[in-house]
Amino acid sequence: MPTADEWLIFLVTATIFAITPGPGLLYVLARSLRGGRSEGLRSVVGNSIGATTHVVAAALGLSAVLAASTVAFTVVKYAGAAYLLYLGVQAIRQRHDEGDDGAAGNLARSPLVQGILSELLNPKTALYFMALLPHFVHPEQAPAPLVFLLLGVIAMALASLADLVVALFAGQLGQRLLAHPRWRIRQRVAGGAVMIGLGAFVATAD
Repeated sequence: MPTADEWLIFLVTATIFAITPGPGLLYVLARSLRGGRSEGLRSVVGNSIGATTHVVAAALGLSAVLAASTVAFTVVKYAGAAYLLYLGVQAIRQRHDEGDDGAAGNLARSPLVQGILSELLNPKTALYFMALLPHFVHPEQAPAPLVFLLLGVIAMALASLADLVVALFAGQLGQRLLAHPRWRIRQRVAGGAVMIGLGAFVATAD
């Protein structure tokens, strides 16, 4: 387990990463502006589930395999970028759609499902956990996988809290805009543009 000083360093570092705009937080922002607070909150849950999967993978050593394989990393990165681009294009194409993305029968369009997939297909999340957590793991004091899980869940919770704040504030604005058809169309186009830009960023980032 981390020492008292290490706990402080870990929490400060994880908090800084949590509030730094990244693919997950920007996805929540886009969905919140597009569909209001409800979509924003469901996207937060989706992000959290996807991030939790990365935490478990890091604890089991699977993320190390991804980090060590250039081919695997590249495939996951471009798959994630393509998915974000697809979501952005769909958001723009469906800007006049009055349906609820979270309704039954629209599972593929659900903010929760899309949040899970966009986070799962973000290899930077896996690398983040692999780069941060080992510095605070002392196998001689406690089983490494358990410490990885504990620290990963804490880091994920901090990131989810930042996402939640964004969802609540941006969702409130989005909810107001939804009441005006013209602004609703514009906000969905803007949200789609954000996701397209995000996909391009993921594809070109090292």
